[in-house]
Amino acid sequence: MLPDSRMTLDLLESVARNGERSQRAIAVECGIALGLVNAYLKFCATKGFIKVKRIPARRYFYYLTPKGMTEKSRLTLLHLSNVLSYFRAARRDYTEALQEAKRRGWSRIAVAGGSELAEICIVCALDHDIEIVAVVEPKLKVARFHALPVVADCGRIKDKVDGVIVTDMTNTANVHREAIAAVSARRVIMPALLNSAVIEYRGAA
Repeated sequence: MLPDSRMTLDLLESVARNGERSQRAIAVECGIALGLVNAYLKFCATKGFIKVKRIPARRYFYYLTPKGMTEKSRLTLLHLSNVLSYFRAARRDYTEALQEAKRRGWSRIAVAGGSELAEICIVCALDHDIEIVAVVEPKLKVARFHALPVVADCGRIKDKVDGVIVTDMTNTANVHREAIAAVSARRVIMPALLNSAVIEYRGAA
């Protein structure tokens, strides 16, 4: 029950690239704790995905077995399938969000969140005769996102847009609340894909 598929794949890919590195170096590359790398290496060795060879200077060399190569390929396909499924779901939900925007009579909108979901929304908007005039994202250190101006908060463009569609993936509930506070709940659309991340907000007009 230890591993999740993404972490196992990251570890197998790291070993495949260079099995002579220390566990600490692998931990840095994979972005996980050193102890977790040790646990995953033991798991992969137990499963027969990797072999461990002692080399001089008290170091170890890790390499993929044929079974490990097969598992890496399987996990890669699984990950790609999950990504494609997520993309299809996101495209469907943002298409529905844009259709709702049209029903409300919106023609100019902003997206709140400079993420991959914003990119999907921008592409979908091309088919709905809706102009996206800005990306609201205080964390972006650039002036433009996919040729669109970046602003720090919805309040700065509330008089220039008919509404806002949320596209934030990491701080969704707060972004949703801030958008409502800036432009009112009637002018904010939250796609179904993000609804589970939203904390109920009762202070909006």
